[in-house]
Amino acid sequence: MTQSRTRISKAVIPAAGLGTRFLPATKATPKEMLPVVDKPAIQYVVEEAVTAGLSDVLMITGRNKRPLEDHFDRNYELEETLTRKGDDTRLARVQESSDLATMHYVRQGDPRGLGHAVLCAAPHVGDQPFAVLLGDDLIDARDPLLSRMVEVQEQHGGSVIALMEVDPAQIHLYGCAAVKPTVDESVVQVTGLVEKPDPADAPSNYAVIGRYVLDASVFDVLRRTEPGRGGEIQLTDALQALASDPDLGGPVHGVIFKGRRYDTGDRGDYLRAIVRLACEREDLGPDFRDWLRSYVTEEM
Repeated sequence: MTQSRTRISKAVIPAAGLGTRFLPATKATPKEMLPVVDKPAIQYVVEEAVTAGLSDVLMITGRNKRPLEDHFDRNYELEETLTRKGDDTRLARVQESSDLATMHYVRQGDPRGLGHAVLCAAPHVGDQPFAVLLGDDLIDARDPLLSRMVEVQEQHGGSVIALMEVDPAQIHLYGCAAVKPTVDESVVQVTGLVEKPDPADAPSNYAVIGRYVLDASVFDVLRRTEPGRGGEIQLTDALQALASDPDLGGPVHGVIFKGRRYDTGDRGDYLRAIVRLACEREDLGPDFRDWLRSYVTEEM
């Protein structure tokens, strides 16, 4: 199969989940809109895509996700109020989200898994390679993972996934990759994938994290993919098919990530992400770190 080497410009962000781990906060508020310091988590993800050169963003949404659209749209009444007050700083922050990228939205409808959510993007993406960014994973802006993945896809074709070494006892929480080395120690060729394996059966301790750069051939594979674990269409199963038969759509490579990642899908990790990011802010960090040191000292 001829590989597409079109410059990647489109990002897909699945955002149809119910956020049940954060109830009752997510009863009426999408989990993607929960704030991480002073921006909703989803804005960090969109900013990452834009920084990597992906100016066309498609969100796969579901019911009760209208606040996502509102956040990335203009709010003329608020902007006018801030303009009258001469509050240029807050005005710029409000306008920032609406000026980030060209935003599109499509509803997933039935919650049939990540693979199905990605398949919903097919009419928008067409035959171009594209990126998928999962909203629960925040990658620190100082660690340009997605940009590196785009480079690897442009070099090798096919699809590229992000991998991170984890404690073998935790591998059952992730998709897991069987790999073989390449001449670049930070890039591996993926020979197989399994979703949430028992640690005794895991082919490695390389976990798949929420960044993908995919060849459009994945859509044809997803259309033929039967529901797997949990009765859902798993993206991992489609990537396994591509990895085991490159003629379907090229090889699958993995970029080994050793940078800073924040998991906002877990309550404890979400709180840790807020603390870490707040500590590193120039405007908040100094006072917040002083308070944090005092608080920890008092609690010990």
